[in-house]
Amino acid sequence: MTPLLRATCSSSSSRHTTALRHALPLRCFSASPIAQQHATTARKALTVGVRAEGKNRWERRVPIMPEHVERLVKESGASVIVQPSTKRVVPDEKYQLAGATISKDLSKADIIVGVKEVPIDQLIADKTYMFFSHTHKGQKYNMPLLQSVLDKRIRLIDYELMTNEHGRRLVQFSRFAGYAGMIDCMHGLGHRLLALGYGNPFLACGMSYMYRTLADARLDVTRTGQVIMDDGLPRSLGPLSFVFTGDGEVARGAMHVFKCLPHEWVTPNELRRLYETDSWDNHKVYGCQVKPSDYLVRKDGWKYDMDDYRKHPDQYMSIFHEKIAPYASVLVNGIFWDSHFPRLLTKAQAHQLAKENRFRMLSIADISCDIGGSLEFMSHSTTIDDPFYMYDAVKQSNHDDMEANGVQIMSIDNLPSELPLEASEYFSNALFPHLNQLVAGNFDHPVLKRATIATHEGKLAPARQRLATALAEHGQGAKVTAHQKVLLLGSGFVSAPLVDYMLRESNRSVTIASNLPAEAAALSRGRAKAPVTGLNVSDKAALAKLVKDHDVVVSFVPATLHPIVADVCIDQKKNMVTASYISPAMQALDEKVKAAGITVLNEVGLDPGIDHLTAMQLFDEVREKGGKITSFVSWCGGLPAPEASNNPLGYKFSWSPKGVLLAGLNSAHFKHNGKIHQVPGNALFESAVPIDINKGFALEGIPNRDSLKYVDLYNLGDISELTSMFRGTLRYRGYCALMASLRNLGLMNDKPRTDIRSGVSWSDLMDSLVGGGKGQDKHKAIAARLSLDTSNPHQAAHLAIVVDALNWLEMFSDETPVARDSESVFDAFCDHLQKRLVYAPGERDMVAMHHEFGIRWRDGANEKRTSTLFAYGEPGGYTAMAKTVGLPAAIGTELLLSGNLKRKGVIAPMTKDVYKPMLAKLEAENIRFVEEIHKIK
Repeated sequence: MTPLLRATCSSSSSRHTTALRHALPLRCFSASPIAQQHATTARKALTVGVRAEGKNRWERRVPIMPEHVERLVKESGASVIVQPSTKRVVPDEKYQLAGATISKDLSKADIIVGVKEVPIDQLIADKTYMFFSHTHKGQKYNMPLLQSVLDKRIRLIDYELMTNEHGRRLVQFSRFAGYAGMIDCMHGLGHRLLALGYGNPFLACGMSYMYRTLADARLDVTRTGQVIMDDGLPRSLGPLSFVFTGDGEVARGAMHVFKCLPHEWVTPNELRRLYETDSWDNHKVYGCQVKPSDYLVRKDGWKYDMDDYRKHPDQYMSIFHEKIAPYASVLVNGIFWDSHFPRLLTKAQAHQLAKENRFRMLSIADISCDIGGSLEFMSHSTTIDDPFYMYDAVKQSNHDDMEANGVQIMSIDNLPSELPLEASEYFSNALFPHLNQLVAGNFDHPVLKRATIATHEGKLAPARQRLATALAEHGQGAKVTAHQKVLLLGSGFVSAPLVDYMLRESNRSVTIASNLPAEAAALSRGRAKAPVTGLNVSDKAALAKLVKDHDVVVSFVPATLHPIVADVCIDQKKNMVTASYISPAMQALDEKVKAAGITVLNEVGLDPGIDHLTAMQLFDEVREKGGKITSFVSWCGGLPAPEASNNPLGYKFSWSPKGVLLAGLNSAHFKHNGKIHQVPGNALFESAVPIDINKGFALEGIPNRDSLKYVDLYNLGDISELTSMFRGTLRYRGYCALMASLRNLGLMNDKPRTDIRSGVSWSDLMDSLVGGGKGQDKHKAIAARLSLDTSNPHQAAHLAIVVDALNWLEMFSDETPVARDSESVFDAFCDHLQKRLVYAPGERDMVAMHHEFGIRWRDGANEKRTSTLFAYGEPGGYTAMAKTVGLPAAIGTELLLSGNLKRKGVIAPMTKDVYKPMLAKLEAENIRFVEEIHKIK
């Protein structure tokens, strides 16, 4: 082991530019002014446009700095147009002083440069674009962008492909990803160690964006290192080792920061011995850089050979889990990976290490950020706002509890934006010579030619022809670049997330059609592209006129009206989306829908909806691995958060009260523990059983409709081969018994009553339901109506609960009017509950969903898996119910608008072409499940 001295960091932030230029290998600026003048005399210089970045609020980088703009203008004779931006790290005024024109309109530019992907609707035809397109690997999510580039005859040059003749990248932010990733890693490590009970020097490290300059950040790390030198780290932690993968710019940047700590480098072969001896020093940290030759071996036993590996990666496997992982405290991952290469560490390998108590990693900084890539369990990218999550390798599930078991993962996908000024300076220096070539019209320069993905003729560049397959499969959505009009029928509780999701794309508008003007106006307020129109859905002529003028229809009206809407959509040949169950009336329209060549996508809400997506994903996974599903139990409930369950029912409404109560009147059909059960609707509440999903919740559940029909829909084989097939609804304990009594009092009677329209109080209405008359003892009347024996303590206690609830609801009051427009007692009851069971300011709701899967594998082993979601509303923002219903419906609508969902007919999201993209997009919206695996002996 060779000890090295700590790197010394300048304490003067004013000298950061000089220090940076010494630290970073900058390319030459350009050809000589004389050569440039000669070029401009031969051909008029082209005009450059600089985009204003808008992908996220942290994106403040620029591709070209003002000093290089000035040189383009003065030396090359080019014109430069810069879109205005108040967020950009360089103010507009500096570009103006450099000779640029500030204008939103880039239509006069020949070459348009930016950093991140350009939204499809903002692409200008017949231009040359330079940006990170994330398309050259055939990334599915950006194939619509590439298709649009081709359709608009855009020449696309990707920075990631700008290389020299040896394949080394020339224009990149990678080193700054390494800098920022290492700084953020130390910040996260400090908090992870604290959660484990260790005070530690890393707590003084901030996130990268908190520092004015890189020099300031490195100085802070140096000071942290001084504390380590003086006070040491807890010996109970063992030697604190940082393992770096890769040898490119990412790894160099990360190690540049790491070297500010007191450190000693060890080889991969020395790493294990370090942990097996007690000779290590807790007043420093240990670094280990591993390369492919350190952890890759041929499957046939021959040693690693770089050239052979590049030609035949499938012949190699990783032994990182045996040789390196058990001895790493922190993994800093900076390797390039694609699907042809073996993974650095798989889920199964990490699981086995954790079960053997040999997975001792505290933190992973996955700077490469390949989702499901070299680290198979790295399931999603994180953000600067929310940079870390935990992965429990034993349970093979993610969670957010820093103090619980697992390894901390940081996978921010835009790390260089945390150091926007210095990253932009470095990038601009590298880009300028090549931009000079473009300005002179030299599109055939070798560097530029290698980086060209699409030509100005609307074709893939010769070297990129392999992308044709990915384009054919995933690029269809780009052809829809015109304005997209969504018609939303309804304006209720769950509509806002759908409207906002749709309006993220500037080429979309959402027309809100509702028979509740005030509600619709509130939904439209502040949303410029969400006009309102009045509509009674039963007026098919008025509905047809609206449907005709829109591209897709989202129906959030009561489920009984969906077939009316579907009939009109069939006539107008327009796709349709609902979050409701497929009713027999809707299913009967399947052949007509197919004949019209359209899709009616149903059951894309919470339940039904997200429950299907997660269940089908696991069912298909088990089948593909040769296993068999032996049981399935699914629970779901929309509830107040525990602190807001402060009323007798323990319930508040975050969606239609009528829909909630009607669900409690449906009969149920299911199989449980080998027996088939039928529960009539008038006995549903009485079938409630306690449910223990989480010790923190006192929940109960009732069966939800016909569970057995899903045996076929989920393709689970014969019902006789399943021990259980059950779908149920969750409530807080006590809700079902109370609702059963309120039902038995006649409050859910939907027979029309004329006396309500004449104006009555709730006291009058209750007298007509339970008797007793004015001034009479309501307890006795209610007890008699419910057949309760008040001498029985249990029944007397229940009577008290019922009476207290009715008193709390003010349903014995002469001062509480019944809504006069109610057709029935049931309508009046729904209206009253909607007014009383409301969320107060600052309160939040909760959605709970829990699946239990029984699995039998080929070898006879039995396994139980659980998949659990708890989602909470945002006080002052979306409710959890609105998010988990509105967002799936919005994503389903987007699939239809993009053309990526091609199946026709009346369908539900139970096939991979629907559930796979929907789950990926839901995870991006932070709607994700925690999974656990339990072996059954």
